[in-house]
Amino acid sequence: MAQKATIYKVELSVTDMDRHYYETHKLTVAKHPSETDERLMVRILAFALNAHEHLEMTKGLSADDEPDIWRKSLSGELELWIALGLPGEKVVRQSSGKANDVIVYCYGGRTAEMWWEKIKNSTTRFDNLQVVNLSENETSELAKLASRSMKLQVTIQDGDVMVSVDDSIVYVTPVKWKTAGH
Repeated sequence: MAQKATIYKVELSVTDMDRHYYETHKLTVAKHPSETDERLMVRILAFALNAHEHLEMTKGLSADDEPDIWRKSLSGELELWIALGLPGEKVVRQSSGKANDVIVYCYGGRTAEMWWEKIKNSTTRFDNLQVVNLSENETSELAKLASRSMKLQVTIQDGDVMVSVDDSIVYVTPVKWKTAGH
């Protein structure tokens, strides 16, 4: 019998001073049986970094043709495609053709660095693509914050991120390996 997803209830308060976005999102997040706490928390962090009233978690690992997070316009146009991990060149190419903007949040330390060395030259033609690396130490610290019912506060200022749950704080500094238009 197939394992079922584990449901996480997340109250996510975002204070993004860089974008002047201040909202609280109540999220119900399904954690796929093969998903780690680290990946789950990276997904929530990516949501916070791009928080918007129309941003949505998708089926993620359960659907091959969907990103982890997306934002669609009211007319159904795919405005933002957010992928996590180390997608193949084909996925990057297809998503860049489907959405106005694409962001890949990669993590995994040396593995992510090797992935980027392999794929970066083929990404130069995608002006709508951003690639952001999250340090292995920071994402493993984020994983320790995971619980089935979370109240997360995420504060973003000058590109730096502070994630707090109760008395625990994790600082994350996303590093842009590729910015849109370059």
